[in-house]
Amino acid sequence: MVAILLAASPAHAQSYQCRAPSVLQSAAPAKKPSSEPRRIRPVNGYTLALSWSPEFCRLRKDSRRDKTQCSGDDGSFAFILHGLWPDARGPAYPQWCRATNALPPALIKRNFCMMPSTRLMASEWAKHGTCMAKRPETYFRISRTMFDAVQFPDMDRLSRKPLTVGALRNAFAAANDGLRPEMVRLKVNQRGWLNEVRLCLGKNFRPTRCPANMRALKDDVPVKIWRGLDCYPSIVRVPG
Repeated sequence: MVAILLAASPAHAQSYQCRAPSVLQSAAPAKKPSSEPRRIRPVNGYTLALSWSPEFCRLRKDSRRDKTQCSGDDGSFAFILHGLWPDARGPAYPQWCRATNALPPALIKRNFCMMPSTRLMASEWAKHGTCMAKRPETYFRISRTMFDAVQFPDMDRLSRKPLTVGALRNAFAAANDGLRPEMVRLKVNQRGWLNEVRLCLGKNFRPTRCPANMRALKDDVPVKIWRGLDCYPSIVRVPG
């Protein structure tokens, strides 16, 4: 049973709007790149990777590959789940643990507002999920539980003032019971814009101090948040 310290709330949404397509095709199995080895290792913890959609989609509005997330046809998104990644001791994390089948349309639709890309779902299940669960339904159920438990700070307010890595980590910690700044890592692009927030979890799925081998930006590094819109529409509830 998943035990978490993050303050749980009913489907705390991070989509501005989400309109899951009424018809979804199954997702073809992701193929392991020849450059990435199959690596089976004991799981020692997890990383919950949260992608900031306004920045991800900034130059992808017309991308066919990222159409469902970035075109606006299926909604406008804030944080989405990039993935729940099992970790091991040291930098060599488990990956591509076994072959996969196509993901069924019902599973895709159930998780679409959390991860609005069938390609991403197939990839995350094949590369990471197979190393922590026997069935994709189990992997995405745990992922959804963890994602729904996260309380997000007011990104609109934060985006409108000078901000540092340390201040944003503190904001996430303040919004979530049991989460401390040293349990949060940020990914920022070369231009200083926020790409991703990563939360470090122990084997029991409780927040824990991020491992020493995980790259950490210094607290005084400036970070900017691209809103993508002039103002934030009301956050709507993501269907469970």
